[in-house]
Amino acid sequence: MTDPATPSRTMTAGTAARLDRIGTDGRYVTVPMDHGLTLGATRGLVDIESTVDAVTRGGADAVLTQKGMAPRIHPNRNDAGYVVHLNGSTAIGPDQTDKRPTGSVKSALRAGADAVSFHINVGSEYEREQIEALAAVTDEAAEYGVPVLAMTYARGPDVDETDPEALGHAVRLGEELGADLVKTGYSGDAESFERVTESTRLPVLIAGGTPDADLAALEDVRGAMDAGAAGVSMGRTVFQHEDPEAMARAVALAVHEEAGAADALERTGLAVEA
Repeated sequence: MTDPATPSRTMTAGTAARLDRIGTDGRYVTVPMDHGLTLGATRGLVDIESTVDAVTRGGADAVLTQKGMAPRIHPNRNDAGYVVHLNGSTAIGPDQTDKRPTGSVKSALRAGADAVSFHINVGSEYEREQIEALAAVTDEAAEYGVPVLAMTYARGPDVDETDPEALGHAVRLGEELGADLVKTGYSGDAESFERVTESTRLPVLIAGGTPDADLAALEDVRGAMDAGAAGVSMGRTVFQHEDPEAMARAVALAVHEEAGAADALERTGLAVEA
């Protein structure tokens, strides 16, 4: 576990500069909105322009989509960073864990990306192919000085997705394959999540998952940060919120100002559940 403001390994000036565009002082609030590929035009993404404007005004450091959405993102991101996701699958397909490549680092740069991301399900039957694909992405990204956010989930038929040992293995895999940041699930409490952050010297971000009560979501963020995480990559919890700007601001307060969950909600005008 390292100071989140300190690069965890030697990187080019270009990679470091682009990391600065998607974070603030080594901490990261990323709002992924690539769910249109997986779920279709779901709530919060029909008018993605307004949602991007709201979450970036609220304090998101970066937003993330598939490359084809770039023309709808750039005019509305309020100078926040932009990450292009490079694989995916659909919820109506035969197996949602079978993520297939959807672009290259070159295509992401053509779309104006500051960084790229790639999803891998560690423990799934597609793990081998996804390891090969992520390794290829990090090799290509290194040629251009582009940061890679590896979304390394512990996910498979015999895998407990909240097991800190499995999550630690997943984030370590991301580092071993040359990523610059890793995203994974949350183990449920700060004490167990320390096992995850100690498994890598890369900045660790937690996923948001299915939208939950605001206080519970922010308590997860606070727990992860207390355990040494560097931020969040939180999608539906933010972009499907009835007030995405306020929720983005609350998450940013927890990540960047170390606000407690209830304090962050109060400071953004959101109700604190009894």
